[in-house]
This record gives sequence, structure tokens and C-alpha cells, in this order.
Amino acid sequence: MVFLPFEAKKLTENTSINLVNQIEFEDIYTPLSPQPVSTSYVCQGKGNIPILLIHGFDSSLLEFRRLLPILSQQHQTWAIDLLGFGFTKRNSNLLFSPENIKTHLYCTWKNLIEQPVILVGASMGGATAIDFTLTYPDAVKKLVLIDSAGLAAPPKIGKLMFPPLDYLSTAFLRNLTVRQKISESAYYDKRFASKDAQLCAALHLNCERWSQSLISFTKSGGYGSFKEEMVNIKQETLIIWGENDKILGTKDADKFNELIPDSQLIWIPKCGHVPHLEKAELTAEAILN
Repeated sequence: MVFLPFEAKKLTENTSINLVNQIEFEDIYTPLSPQPVSTSYVCQGKGNIPILLIHGFDSSLLEFRRLLPILSQQHQTWAIDLLGFGFTKRNSNLLFSPENIKTHLYCTWKNLIEQPVILVGASMGGATAIDFTLTYPDAVKKLVLIDSAGLAAPPKIGKLMFPPLDYLSTAFLRNLTVRQKISESAYYDKRFASKDAQLCAALHLNCERWSQSLISFTKSGGYGSFKEEMVNIKQETLIIWGENDKILGTKDADKFNELIPDSQLIWIPKCGHVPHLEKAELTAEAILN
């Protein structure tokens, strides 16, 4: 353990403990800065076509603690923390914007994998995956979107992110009661919003410059809509959606299916915003099929 050893020792679920203990770091050089970015990742399994898992907003690779072990039984499976998120180091001289996130992800892919992947993006990670696929189509063999962002207009909150409102907003997100309520709303079965789940979702909060990177990302405008560009996605695309998603709702699932030329939509019953956590077996089955 090279980060947060005290908090990580409080984890209780085997999937959480196992994944935390397998996190590795690689110095990734990018065009963004002369200094490398110490990037956190996990890799498990073997197979001809690698799978790359991309987490959601203010999250980390730990959200794939249940899905990754299943997928890795048949494929080499990677989970990578995006620039400005998870346990990846937040260098002080970087802007944490979607454009820079995409550049860092490409450099990480080229350094660690360098072959076409099945790219899986969850929530905000879906928007990242769409952006990456459109820019670097040769790096993506197939695309999987799990309750994905990427159709909404850019949030206007970035215009309000000036002192002291910027730090007040991140202090609000740091509040464990607030995070627990968000966690509960993400699940159909509230029993999944356990103490272990809360800890997994909060371990990265103590990483250096967590607040600053979140403020920087929000000020950049974050991810907007890729509605006009989706017709250019040539990869076979699987859309997985929880039937009871209370975070993004369910209307966008059909919209993604209509906009992406070669796509298929699979609904996960009795499931909220995070099928990869709440119904990991069904989600893995859909991807592997």
C-alpha cells in the first residue's frame, strides 16, 4: 500500500480488499507537461482482446471491484484512474479538463496496452469513452456504455466556481453524509450502500489536491453533449442501463441506441445507476456475450 493505508485497512469486502491490494502506479509522460503523471491502474487476466474500464465522476477504479474479477476470467482487463480522479497524481501545473483527460488516457493506453480495446465507460466515464473513441478510433475495437453521460448540455455551475464558492462546493461533496445519500440514490437495492461501499467511494478524497482538481474540472465545463458526433462512432456498441436509474434517469438509454449506428441496448432489471456494482454478474455476462 502506497496510499491511505489506515483508511484502506477498514475495508471489509473481499472484492474491495483484493482490488486495493493490486493497485499499481506508472509514470506516464504526456504532451501536457514535462513532468510525468503517476497513474494508478489495475490489470488482471489474459486474453487476445483487452478490456479497459473507465470510472465515473469523483470516483476511482475501485467502482469496478466486482466487475473486473469476472471479466478477467476471459480477458486481460484494465481499470485506470483518469487524470484528476481516483488515485492518479494531480500535478499542480495541469488543467483537469476533458481534453487533457483524453490526452492522458491515450498516453496511458499507448504506454501500458497499445492494442485495440473493448472500452467500457460508466456514467461520466461513458462520456470519456465516447470522446476517446471519436478521437482515437484505432485504439477502440468495441465500445460499452454503462448508464452513460454524454447527451446532456454542459453544466452551468462552472461559471459560479470562484472563491469561496468553489471550496464550499467541494467541502459539500467531501461530507460523508452527503456522499452516503448519493450512494443510496445510485442503487435500487439500498443494502448495497454499505459502509464498505462508502469507504471505497471516499478513499481518494484524501489524495493531494483533490479539491483543486475537482474545481479545475468543473471550471473547464466538464463533458457536454456528443449528440451530433455519435453518428461517427463506427465501433459495435453495447449500451447497458439499469431499469431504475435515479441519477441520470432512463430516457437517454434509448437515445444512445438511436444515435449510435451499430448499437444494442440491454436493460438490467431491478437495478439503479451502477449495474457494474449492483448486478455485476449480469453486466459481465452482457459484455462477454
